[in-house]
Order: sequence, then C-alpha cells, then structure tokens
Amino acid sequence: MQNAMSVDVEDWFQVGAFETVIDKASWPTLDQRVDANTNAVLDLFAETGMKGTFFTLGWVAQRNPALMRRIVGEGHEVASHGWDHARVFTLTAEQFRADLARARAALEDASGQRVSGYRAPSFSFDKRTPWAHQVLAEEGYAYSSSIAPIAHDHYGWPDAPRGLYRPLADSPLIEFPVTIARVLGREVTAGGGFFRLLPSRVVETAIERSNAQDRRPAVFYFHPWEIDPAQPRVKAAPLKSRIRHYSRLGAMAGKLRRLARGHDWGRVDAVVSAQAAQIA
Repeated sequence: MQNAMSVDVEDWFQVGAFETVIDKASWPTLDQRVDANTNAVLDLFAETGMKGTFFTLGWVAQRNPALMRRIVGEGHEVASHGWDHARVFTLTAEQFRADLARARAALEDASGQRVSGYRAPSFSFDKRTPWAHQVLAEEGYAYSSSIAPIAHDHYGWPDAPRGLYRPLADSPLIEFPVTIARVLGREVTAGGGFFRLLPSRVVETAIERSNAQDRRPAVFYFHPWEIDPAQPRVKAAPLKSRIRHYSRLGAMAGKLRRLARGHDWGRVDAVVSAQAAQIA
C-alpha cells in the first residue's frame, strides 16, 4: 500500500513553538535557512526515489520561487500551509478565506502548479473551527490534512476520525488526518518531533498497523528545519519548546532514509485520489 509523505515547509523561526517569542515583523531580518534545508530534503528524496507533498507557507513561496520550481520539476506536489503559519482557530472564517487566497496566489505564481491541497499550521482544525472545511470546499480544495486526532497541548481533535473521510455531506472534499502512533499508553503523531525523539520502531509499527490492520494508508510529516542541527537557538523560548525543537536534529536525516526505504511513499494528492472511491 502506498503511504503519503509530506513536508511542512517553514523556516526555523516560523514554528508554533516560537510564536510568542519571535515577532513576525522580525522574520525578514532573521537567518533564512528554509531554501537550503528544503533543497537538502529534495536531495534526500532524489537519493531514495521518494515522492511527496510540500505543504508550503505562502510567505516562503513568495521569497523562494526557484525552490518551488524545483519541487514541481522533480515530480512533487506543492500544497498550501497558509500564508504565515497563523493557527486557524485564531482566525474568523473570513480571515481564513483571505489567508487561503493570499497563500494560494503566492504558491501558484511561484510554482506554476495548481494548488488543491491544504494543511493547517500546527494541525489547527478542531472543535473551534466548525466552518473550516466548508471554507476549503468553497475555495475549491480537493483535500485537507489538517487534523491530528489526539489530545495534545498545542493541537488535537481526539474525537475526529482516524482515517480518510469526507467532512461535508455536500462536498467531495476529503480530510486525511495525520497518522497516530502509540508509545507507553500515549498517542502521538507519526512524524515531526516524535519521530526524532522516539525509536524509529514506534512510527514503523504505526504505519504497519495502519496498512495491515486498519487497511488504510498512513500519512507522515516532518519539517526541513528538522535536518538542520546548525540552526540558531532561541534562548527566550520555554524550556519544553526548546527540548521539543532541538532534540536529535542530527539523527533526523538518517532516520528519514531508513523510513523511505522501508515503505512505499507517494504524494498526498495521489494517495487521496487512489482512496477516493472507497471513502464514505
């Protein structure tokens, strides 16, 4: 079974963990590392023969058009991660619509590829955003991968379905929640910081269970900054955030290579399309 590989393209200073200590107005003055890091990810994908979806901030796409063209040129999908990583539950429906439009214009202009997929920053679709899927459908998106069906201090919608589903009765829009792994009685997302911090077998088991037991594809995610141990340190960030963000950055590239070779990986849009006929 083909699983979905996804990369959330944002720079080290744009993450949710630092949003209270780094002012967005300062972003242009900071060390811009997303281009080099994403190119390194593309090199890794080329090395392993893997295809994936790059959920990219409009802010990043506008400043790095050559990077967007490389992503598309090498057979990957460019999808939207919003304009500047604003969590959706902090927006009104109309603010969200405007954010989608601004990001999509930048992404399509830079990449030359139609954008039909979306991932909310920090998986910020939850019970506070009952209007979010409707706005996506009205704006013509084919799918979303915006929900983490767990309880977490930064995100989560524990009651949401675990597999692909249609959130609206009158729309073909598909939601593809991030896959969940289990460790020591706790549920975590299969990707990102948990993949760096935990033994690889935790995520491997989650993927295998999703494919064999649940008979559905898994979706994995990570960020380009996670393969960059040399990135600047934000000393003003809370200790918990610093531990999550900086731990085992040096191990990530090797773990990704092993993950790539152990499973069949493809773009999110391709996996969603292959599953569409089976989704209620």
